[in-house]
Amino acid sequence: MRAQQPTVVLVHGAFADASSRHGVVDRLRTRGYPVVAAANPLRGLAADSDYVRQLLTSIDGPVVLGGHSYGGSVISTAARGLDHVRALVFAAAFLPEAGESAVALSARFPGSTLAETLRPVPVTLPDGSPGTDLYIDQARSHQQFAADVPEDTAAVMAATQRPVTETALAEEAGEPAGRDIPSWVLVPTGDRTIPPRLQTFLAERAGATATTVDASHAVSVSRPDEVARLIDEAARATARRSTS
Repeated sequence: MRAQQPTVVLVHGAFADASSRHGVVDRLRTRGYPVVAAANPLRGLAADSDYVRQLLTSIDGPVVLGGHSYGGSVISTAARGLDHVRALVFAAAFLPEAGESAVALSARFPGSTLAETLRPVPVTLPDGSPGTDLYIDQARSHQQFAADVPEDTAAVMAATQRPVTETALAEEAGEPAGRDIPSWVLVPTGDRTIPPRLQTFLAERAGATATTVDASHAVSVSRPDEVARLIDEAARATARRSTS
């Protein structure tokens, strides 16, 4: 009897939205996977993770959970203790240990030029407290975020980007789900936002299956075939384990 095809849940990171996974969704659906591209609130790591966790608990059957960029921190927290999440797939993403933040990890290795491109906007947070939303300056977004994406597409991505709060990037992670759930990592060698050396280090530290691709930080847009292929690999590998 064929194992149930898992639902793939995709979680975008900062400066993006669920539409950034369009190409990956198309390719996964062609392979027969049910797909949900979650809307990550980008307000705070604990709150964002809880939001995604509630979505995960609403899904019957096995799940393969994918995260991009800051979305890697979110999925690592959200999947903790959920037995039906069979695999985690990180694309150009953070894999934090407990007590680590995106900001702190980014400074661990040289190579990120993100900070100098950010435009802060004062906002009032949902609890009424003052906060700061961070955007990438639109004039610099193409080279910073999506250097291998066609200029017209990159311009639309810059105009429609979702801001992340400064607090979310500085918030420390809890215990990672990757200790109990097999993980796969895709490292874009041209990433200017999360240093490739950092991504490789995090993958090795987590004992994840890692591969590299010649791409920018926006790897889900520029190289959707490679992202979908890795998700398919993770789904197949964990399906074999669950039926053996």
